[in-house]
Amino acid sequence: MDEIATEPAEGRVYVLAAHPDWRESRVNRRLRDAALATPGVRVRDLYRSYPDFDIDVPAEQAVARAARLLVLLHPVQWYSMPALLKLWLDEVLTHGWAYGQGGDALRGRDLWLVATTGGPESSYHPQGYNRYFFDAFLPPYEQTAALCGLRFLPPMVLHGAHRASDDEVAAHAAMFAERLRSYPDWPELEDLPACVACEVPEGDRPADDAEPA
Repeated sequence: MDEIATEPAEGRVYVLAAHPDWRESRVNRRLRDAALATPGVRVRDLYRSYPDFDIDVPAEQAVARAARLLVLLHPVQWYSMPALLKLWLDEVLTHGWAYGQGGDALRGRDLWLVATTGGPESSYHPQGYNRYFFDAFLPPYEQTAALCGLRFLPPMVLHGAHRASDDEVAAHAAMFAERLRSYPDWPELEDLPACVACEVPEGDRPADDAEPA
């Protein structure tokens, strides 16, 4: 098994690290390695664990259920997440398990986005080439959390990752490791309310034997 984990601990953290080519990564690889070296943190290198995109759903659900914090670690690609991480959400966060009738497996936990962008922060502006502030691309993450009853924590984003200096990358990785070590004792979480899960009416989902959409 090529997934590596440190010794489990109370309030454990599960990091879903997704990068299609770690050899080309300057920042995400450093963040992944920092998480691997942090006690109480479990890391799933998605592209290494599932190169055929055949996700072990029961195993992933078991690990996710045991975690208190789920971390989505990835580069922003076409204003979203890498394909395999999206597939993980599609297949693991199922109706009746993560949301909907009886779907409370993750309720009360936290979701944290840790991402990098190739463009500088100034590019995420109405006058920049990305046309919107970066927050405009967060609603799919926020609503995924809300549907599952997860509290969406303030994201940790490094803009302009391609041009960041080695010192900036090292400082960013050190801050990430410190946040993982200190969770959940983050001062800002004291005033961040728990998320009330969005209730999905039973009639909005087809019967189990219905044709897929």
